[in-house]
Amino acid sequence: AGMAARVSVLPSRRCLFDDPVQIRVAGLRPQQAVTLRASLVDESGELFQAHALYRAGSSGELDLSRSPALGGSYLGVEPMGLLWALQSKTPYKRLAKRNVLTPFCVDLEVYEGHGDMSRLLGKCTNERWFLGEGVKKISVREGRLRATLFLPPGPGPFPGLIDLYGSGGGLIEYRASLLASRGFVTLALAYACFEDIPAIPEVLELSYFEEAVNFLRKQQQVKGPGIGVLGLSKGGELALSMATFLPGIKAAVSISGSSFNSFVPLKGDGFTLPIHPYDLKRMKISDESGLVDFRDVLDDHTDPATWDCRIPVERSSAKLLLLSGLDDMNWKSDLYCRDAVQRLQQHGREVEFYSYSGAGHLLEPPYLPLCEVSTHRVLGMLVRWGGQWREHAKAQEDAWRRIQAFFWQHL
Repeated sequence: AGMAARVSVLPSRRCLFDDPVQIRVAGLRPQQAVTLRASLVDESGELFQAHALYRAGSSGELDLSRSPALGGSYLGVEPMGLLWALQSKTPYKRLAKRNVLTPFCVDLEVYEGHGDMSRLLGKCTNERWFLGEGVKKISVREGRLRATLFLPPGPGPFPGLIDLYGSGGGLIEYRASLLASRGFVTLALAYACFEDIPAIPEVLELSYFEEAVNFLRKQQQVKGPGIGVLGLSKGGELALSMATFLPGIKAAVSISGSSFNSFVPLKGDGFTLPIHPYDLKRMKISDESGLVDFRDVLDDHTDPATWDCRIPVERSSAKLLLLSGLDDMNWKSDLYCRDAVQRLQQHGREVEFYSYSGAGHLLEPPYLPLCEVSTHRVLGMLVRWGGQWREHAKAQEDAWRRIQAFFWQHL
């Protein structure tokens, strides 16, 4: 009431987190200089903000899909820039959703001028949800399994996916809930640092992941016979191991993963994949900030002495998609991805892979802002993840489309 301008979010103020929206402002003066600001408070009370300077068109309106930002958190025409450029006031915080039953609310405000932001002209709130209408969330504690099952509405059958995050552990649900909202029965699976599962397990048992595959395949809404698996970082490596050693996996996506077994031995039926040799003395810690660069801790993966820890991906009959960022500062995921691709191609196997210039390690669902540095939950150190803001945002949009298209095609 009494606001000079109207801010609108189209097609609706309520949407899924991975939905692009059109942000418009009406009721300004022709050519008026304004500042747009987005604010989001996460579940721990941390404030994330982005702002951009704009000039209204000749009829006094602004459409972020057409009007260029003239300064601020980003430049140029970026319809979703106010979201992907969100940055925490406290340094080194990662925006992640813990409770998928509530939305992230993004306050969009328009202020007079390109200066002090003292005069608010209009505002509205965009509710961005992680769980689509009618998606069911079911906690799974069956046998050893520590997981959450997400079921799309309706009888299906739907393609089934297992979703794995990295070595930070925990039960991470927000990517799985979004995938279920897009029509996949998705099982978010914990394998480290959760309830009775230790932070750094002495060994990971392939039979645990097989239990998850069998559990998912017997759900009546899941379209058989095979299912898919998707993983980031250590989870991407586990996705490749599952696709190699477990018969139920028909399609696997590895994001920022590797082609060998790292940090925890993987115990299979009558064999154990040892860990790739590493030396923490090669870790680089920058003096002033205490940021850690892990990229050189692993021994050279082209040295035959390390080859007993390779995942023999060439034996897999699953379809594979490998994604990596060329600006990954956490480890050399692109190099390791190329190693897998080369081995697969030498064995006449098809594989899809994409490397994104300017993208970092944490390739997340779209519009989650880049996190360049954050505290690793298990190591307790400030870890560099890498990435350039705009390029990383574009990579996340592209990767998300490719991942869904890949699973629809092969499942």
